[in-house]
Amino acid sequence: MAKKENIRNLFDNIAPDYDRLNHILSLNIDKIWRRKAVREIADIKEPLNVLDVACGTGDFTIEIAGKISEGSRITGIDLSEGMMTVGREKISASGLNAVLEYGDCEALKYLDNTFDRVSVGFGVRNFEHLETGLKEMCRVLKPEGKLVVLELSVPSNPVIRWCYKLYFLNILPAIGGLVSGNKGAYRYLPASVLKFPAPDKFISMMKDAGFREVRHKAFTFGICRMYVGIK
Repeated sequence: MAKKENIRNLFDNIAPDYDRLNHILSLNIDKIWRRKAVREIADIKEPLNVLDVACGTGDFTIEIAGKISEGSRITGIDLSEGMMTVGREKISASGLNAVLEYGDCEALKYLDNTFDRVSVGFGVRNFEHLETGLKEMCRVLKPEGKLVVLELSVPSNPVIRWCYKLYFLNILPAIGGLVSGNKGAYRYLPASVLKFPAPDKFISMMKDAGFREVRHKAFTFGICRMYVGIK
């Protein structure tokens, strides 16, 4: 089975418990990281057309929808209908205007130069072909449009990195498996972070995909990083 199929099945299976576990296991710090990224996205007062890629249960989509100017449009896409079912219920309860659609980041169904902003919150490491996904996101951005990526990372400080790996590779799978009944999923999630390209490599990949003025910022000792690029 291709990675894409595995990812879809994995997230469909853990969708009912995903939000609760995500916030517990991150000690709710993920909410702070999202708010910082949203400031990069909603950085002008004019209405924006935003695409949130790998939107999952819609946490990032909802946060963006609540901050962008009136008259804006936000569309979230994901491979997992299970995750988006949870997300649609949250959007309905929030009263915000956002749409979640099935979509493949490697073959976006949108025309060239469609969106003012493209965002990815903790999902880019799950792309089967990262370079293709980056090129597609660049393609659908308007000239001068902005890509904002939030992704988990490995801290550079050796002491913090040791503690991080201890938690990520042992404690997190145990808790995640106990609550969700799917320990394998919570082994995959930390392993995917460890395999993700280092910041300098990912920045290089963004530039190769067509982005300029690429920069990144580390949050919470480098546990999370935000990458920003302009088309």
